[in-house]
Amino acid sequence: MTSSPEESPESVVRHATDNGVAWITLNRPAAMNAITPEQRERLISLFDDASADPAVGAVVLTATGKGFCAGADLRGGRPAPDTGAGTGTGAGTDAGAGAGTSTSTSAGTGADTGTDSGTGEPERVAGDVARLIRRGAQRLIAAVLDCEKPVVAAVNGTAAGLGAHLAFACDLVLAAESARFIEVFVRRGLVPDGGGAYLLPRLVGPQRAKELMFFGDALSAAEAERIGLVNRVVPDGDLAGTAREWAERLAAGPTRAITLTKQLVNESLGADRAAAFAAEAAAQEINMTTADAREGVRAFTERRAPRYRGR
Repeated sequence: MTSSPEESPESVVRHATDNGVAWITLNRPAAMNAITPEQRERLISLFDDASADPAVGAVVLTATGKGFCAGADLRGGRPAPDTGAGTGTGAGTDAGAGAGTSTSTSAGTGADTGTDSGTGEPERVAGDVARLIRRGAQRLIAAVLDCEKPVVAAVNGTAAGLGAHLAFACDLVLAAESARFIEVFVRRGLVPDGGGAYLLPRLVGPQRAKELMFFGDALSAAEAERIGLVNRVVPDGDLAGTAREWAERLAAGPTRAITLTKQLVNESLGADRAAAFAAEAAAQEINMTTADAREGVRAFTERRAPRYRGR
């Protein structure tokens, strides 16, 4: 699958850095920001770039239009019909089913293993789907989880399937009042991908995660906040401003300490107490070599506000 000239990776994923914050904006509003393979690769690259850029202290992930992200684009990049975000069927596109679970995406990801003469579609060989998931949806979610800067999701509308998991992988989640979250996979007869079965139980517990995944019901922003999937719900018109406020506050903080804290929290969910305590001690050792740690202690003893430089 290739993007049309008017849908280059640069145009469908906007990127700008302002006041220490990298803004990454999904920009396919006609398709409810369903993610193409090219778009996915650009997102992965931008998160990797943010990790390495000393001028970036935080990242905001948001989108244009009425939808945050309808999941993986299973239509080969064609604009979705304008059926609205209120249908509850993947936010107006046949997306939200992950990255690579349809033959329409396999040809664009290197898994074309021939043609089934009966259907004219690429013949699938055992292992193809797992490979597509590893190379696609899972790499994208890992890029967010492993980003060395804090990532704030500003969810402006419906987040379905992989789009919901993209938001949940972020460190902090802001949602507009009109946002909705849908575990749409069961509606397609599919198993969740994009790390959903890993992320959701850690955020809301196994029982609630099963409820969301078994039924696939749309979850309002207010309900998502109540059960712990969202940090804060704000009026639609306040979303960008609140995201900016949070991200700039993070960018002005001690970047390396925040990065190490992110790693400790993420890793603690799969570690026993001994491993978590050892990781904490190692993180403290590393952090105390940074200029920001020395500045923080110095500012405390001098009774003044610290001036962090992200180093």
